[in-house]
Amino acid sequence: MQTIDLKASKREVAGKAAIKALRAEGQVPCIIYGGKEEIALTVSEKDFNKVIYTPIVYLINLSIDGAVRQAIVKDIQFHPVSGKILHADFLEVLPDKPIVIGIPVELTGSAAGVKAGGKLQLEMRKLNVKGLAANVPETLKVDVTELGLGKVIKVGELKYDNIEVLNAKAAVVVAVKMTRAAIASAQAEGKK
Repeated sequence: MQTIDLKASKREVAGKAAIKALRAEGQVPCIIYGGKEEIALTVSEKDFNKVIYTPIVYLINLSIDGAVRQAIVKDIQFHPVSGKILHADFLEVLPDKPIVIGIPVELTGSAAGVKAGGKLQLEMRKLNVKGLAANVPETLKVDVTELGLGKVIKVGELKYDNIEVLNAKAAVVVAVKMTRAAIASAQAEGKK
């Protein structure tokens, strides 16, 4: 996983008015848990946007008033109308404790079904995996070279070293769908 540095400050204030004032100053109220203690903190909204508005899943070196802790973003709450970040939860990453995180799927190869007139459709953009942070890859590569027309790749068919995929085994990750042109072509071939 890629790493990124993020500065945070401990948050001493509590209550709706104090939190609202922090948000007005461009700060995002956060909490980090999973380690020895829970810590309430704030992160600059501008810096935090670099972490969340990207398809990359980062391992964050969170500098809390000088002390660095590794963490991942576990949950983010957005305002329902404006879309501004209201709150974020960080999970502290420990070297010997597995984490559960959603990792983007990356398709590799050219599907045989696409060459035959089908349309490649990615059904699941991310898969949830469990493993030690050191073993979690940036993306989960799925080779679609042998995927024929009307065929699918399911979660149960995917295997990765040192991590476990947690999604339902029968869930479809990628499929080659029949297009109208491919159906018409197949029907024309059948009439001959």
